[in-house]
Amino acid sequence: MTPLQDANTVTAHTTPSVDFETDEQKETDPLDELPGEVEMTLFEHLEELRLRIFYALIAVAVSVVGCFFAVKPIVQLLEVPAKGVKFLQLAPGEYFFVSLKVAGYSGLLLASPFILYQIVQFVLPGLTRRERRLLAPIVLGSTVLFAVGLVFAYSLLIPAALKFFISYGADVVEQLWSIDKYFEFVLLLLFSTGLAFQVPIIQLLLGSLGIVSSKQMLSGWRYVILGAVVLGAVITPSTDPLTQTLLAGAVLGLYFSGIGLVKLIGK
Repeated sequence: MTPLQDANTVTAHTTPSVDFETDEQKETDPLDELPGEVEMTLFEHLEELRLRIFYALIAVAVSVVGCFFAVKPIVQLLEVPAKGVKFLQLAPGEYFFVSLKVAGYSGLLLASPFILYQIVQFVLPGLTRRERRLLAPIVLGSTVLFAVGLVFAYSLLIPAALKFFISYGADVVEQLWSIDKYFEFVLLLLFSTGLAFQVPIIQLLLGSLGIVSSKQMLSGWRYVILGAVVLGAVITPSTDPLTQTLLAGAVLGLYFSGIGLVKLIGK
């Protein structure tokens, strides 16, 4: 064997193999796959959305009608926090329209699980396995927190606000309230508090998507305190400081709990 042939032989044996595997040949993470993926046109998506909205509206209508026929116990339940107050109907049909309003809010609340189900069914085909893992905890957590917000408003915020207003003018004016104004106050406070209690869910979504980390959330605590105070002043229909302080404190507690949840998932 000549020296040239020997060098070629050595070169051939020592040249490392190159992996020319393309990106298409690489295996994708199973968690990033769309299980049961079905191709749909834009019009099919719109038709699906129309059906989901239609089903949700039917559920709301049925719930509202049912709540209207059972509105008296609901009204009596919402009047409980206003102890010692006499309600007046200041215009013809005022109580009727209050009943419609109470039935509307109650029916929407009663139909909300079905509405949520329709939303989930619409977005589910477009979610990966990884995203579907987050769906159940988020939906369940959102429902529980909204219910806790309603209980918090009914048992703490509303009584505190009403006690402040009643005691403030107890020696000057007799407590005769418009039933329409009272229920506008109560219903708004109930639902706004339920929405405010969604703060940890928003944090969990932002953290799981990698938009904001728990460390970044914690670093902005000064702005969060200011935002909670402003939120308490905006959401509460009353102007008393006690109600605003209670709501702001609850929002702050939820925010720091949300930081703990985000940190728990390693974000």
